[in-house]
Amino acid sequence: MIYPSGRAVVLAGAGALPALLAAFLVPAWWTLAIVWIGAVIVLMLIDALAGAALRSVEASVGAPQAVGVGGEVPVRIAVSGLSGPAEARLGHDDLLAEIAGFAPKLRLAGTEQEGGVIHRLVAARRGLSALGPLWLRWRGPLGLVWKQRVIDPEVSVAIQPDLARVREDAMQLLRRDAMIGERVEPLIGQGREFEALTDYQRGMERRMIDWKRSARHSRLLAKEYRAETANSLVLAIDSGRLMGEPVAGLPRIDRAVAAALLTAFVALKAGDGVRLFSFDSHPHIASGAVRGTQSFAQLQRLAADIGYSTHETNFTLGLTSLDARLDRRSLVVIFTDFVDPASAELMLRTVGRLTAKHVVLFLIMRDEELESVVDEVPQDSEAVARAVVAGTLLRERKLVIERLRLAGADVLEADWRDMGPQLVGRYLDIVKAQRL
Repeated sequence: MIYPSGRAVVLAGAGALPALLAAFLVPAWWTLAIVWIGAVIVLMLIDALAGAALRSVEASVGAPQAVGVGGEVPVRIAVSGLSGPAEARLGHDDLLAEIAGFAPKLRLAGTEQEGGVIHRLVAARRGLSALGPLWLRWRGPLGLVWKQRVIDPEVSVAIQPDLARVREDAMQLLRRDAMIGERVEPLIGQGREFEALTDYQRGMERRMIDWKRSARHSRLLAKEYRAETANSLVLAIDSGRLMGEPVAGLPRIDRAVAAALLTAFVALKAGDGVRLFSFDSHPHIASGAVRGTQSFAQLQRLAADIGYSTHETNFTLGLTSLDARLDRRSLVVIFTDFVDPASAELMLRTVGRLTAKHVVLFLIMRDEELESVVDEVPQDSEAVARAVVAGTLLRERKLVIERLRLAGADVLEADWRDMGPQLVGRYLDIVKAQRL
C-alpha cells in the first residue's frame, strides 16, 4: 500500500491557497492551482518509484516459545532490505497486553533494522497466543508518500501457568521443613494399620484403650497405629465467571492455578496422591490420582488447559461429580469465590455431604479492593455510599465463610501474594494432625 504523507498534504495545501488568490485577482490564472496540485502528484509518483520497493522489504519477528502468565514477553522485530528509518506496529490477541508506558508504535533507525528492536508485551491470560500481523511503513526519499507492508510473522507464544515462582516457593518450603540427616523411624499416628500396644499415657484419647488386654494385664494399655503416609489430595478449581475477575492485573483463576501447582509439587514430593479437577457450569477436567514428582508435568499440562469461562458456577453438579469419583478419604481443596449469600446458597447445600466423608478446605482470596474502599476516609456523599456498599458486601462474605465453617469445612482467606505458601502450610498442618 502506498498513500500520501503529511508532508505531501501540507505541500499541496500550501500551494493551492496562493494559486486561488492569484485566480481571484487574475481569473485567467485559475489553472495555476491545477498545475500546482499536478506537480505535487508527479513528485509523489517519483517518490513512490524511488527508494526500496514494497516486495524487497522483509521483516522477522522473534519471541520466546513459552512464558509464564503475568510475565513479560520480549519480541524482537528486525527489518531487512531497507536503509532508511521505518515505523512498525505489531498486532496481537487479547492473551497479550501492552505494558503501560511503552508506545505500541516502534521506530527503527537505519542502523537498528538488521539487529532489530525489542518490543515488550505482558502475558495477560493462559493459552496459545498468535502474534501478528506486523504493520511496517517507511517514507520515500522525498518524504511525500508512505510505503506500507503488512506481514504475517507466523509466530506464536504458549502462555502457561507461572512455574518459576512455583518452583522457587516450593524449594524454599521444602528446605524449611527438611530434616537434617536421615533415620528410619516408624510413623505412629491415627492410621488404619495396627502397630503395637503401649502403656496408656495422660493425654491419649480414650478410644485408643484396649480394654480386654488392659484387664488381662491389670494396667491400662493403648493401641498404636501406623500413620498413613500416602494421603489423597484433590485440587478443585472453580473456573466460573467470578474467577475470571482480575486481581492485581491477573485473573483470580491464574492465581488459583499457581497456588494449586505449588501445593501439588509439595504433595508429590511427600509421596501423596494428587488429583486435579476443574468445573464451572459442568465439570471440565478430572484427572486420576498421580504420584511422584515425575507426574508434575502432567498436572502442569492439565492446569494449562483450564479455560476462562463466562458461565455461572454450578456447585451442585461440580462437587457431586467430584464426590462420586473419590473412593477414599481425601483432602479436597476448593479454589473459588463468591459475592453474597444468595450466590453461595447452592454451594452451602452441597458442602455438608462432602464434609461427611472428606476434609474440605476452601481457599478464598481476600478482596483488597472492597477493604480499601471501606478503610478510605470518604470525602463526599458518593464515597460514603461506596463505603456502605463495600462494607455490606464484606459482611455478607464473612457470613458465608461462617456458614461454611458450621457445615464442617475449613476456610483459608489468603492474600494473593502468599496464598500458595499459606495453602501449603495448611495442607502440612492437616497431614501432621492425621486428619486424613
